[in-house]
Amino acid sequence: MYTYQAWQNLFPMAEAKKWPRVAVVGAGAVGGYFGGMLARAGAPVIFIGRPKFADAVKQSGLQLDTLQFHETLRVEAATEFRAARGAELVFFCVKTTDTESAAKELAPFLSPQTLLLSLQNGVDNAERIRAASGIEALSAAVYVAASVPEPGRVKHVGRGDLVIGPRCERTEMLATLFERAGVPCRISDNLEGELWLKLTMNCAANAISALARVTYGEIVANADARKLVETVVHEVLAVARAAGVRVPGMENPEAGIATALKLAQQMSRATSSTAQDLAKGKRTEIDSLNGYIARRGEALGVLVPVNHALYTLVKLAEGRA
Repeated sequence: MYTYQAWQNLFPMAEAKKWPRVAVVGAGAVGGYFGGMLARAGAPVIFIGRPKFADAVKQSGLQLDTLQFHETLRVEAATEFRAARGAELVFFCVKTTDTESAAKELAPFLSPQTLLLSLQNGVDNAERIRAASGIEALSAAVYVAASVPEPGRVKHVGRGDLVIGPRCERTEMLATLFERAGVPCRISDNLEGELWLKLTMNCAANAISALARVTYGEIVANADARKLVETVVHEVLAVARAAGVRVPGMENPEAGIATALKLAQQMSRATSSTAQDLAKGKRTEIDSLNGYIARRGEALGVLVPVNHALYTLVKLAEGRA
């Protein structure tokens, strides 16, 4: 158990064993799920998102439709970043295309003691947040299959756990908060590798799901699609090795392929976030996924033709949308 003083050092406004004030910035599927889980457990949470999302939550509450329960939560919602003023913990969930601009806009409303946790795709958001705003953010590898089928409703269809790190007082306190809210949270001393593990999973299936308009389960069930996944994983791990990154559980490509296919099977009913964005005519995060591998591969002299092809095709589809 943590001492009162340790708790107060991290969240000065929260009483021991109680909850910090939480702001979810960029409330959507990911922020709606994890913020909703904390709100359901009793934490004071404000959701900051687009007008349709905020208006729906104000009017009818946040509908949290999960594999285990379906509840409507009465929570605060807003559209402007100034609503995060006074928050002790911020879940930063904006699209990676908006990382720098959102961090700059948010920074004036946060105190130096505010803890910001990036729940985003990609591997370099903490560095980008710091460079843009001076905020020292923590990152998490996020594993959840969720969508927003209509404003104010979060539909959860798979997993719902986090990996944070490295182990220190802040990450131990965060893990305690998440566990109290029913969110499995693991601490790793190789967070860079964990983020690359998640990146590998995203690169393996997100673009395929989007371009073919299929679920993860349909990818696993198709022999040719599995071969495509295998090639993508080989390329991503080659870039990781060249960058000096140790990806846990992927000491060889075969292990990486097995992990990618297992994760896709665990979320078999879901389509990727890239697919959801394309279907809504929105910009995707492909620049932070296969596009990131294409750029790093070129910089490191590693050939990644399949990742580059998937990136290019998604960008073309974005332009058409």
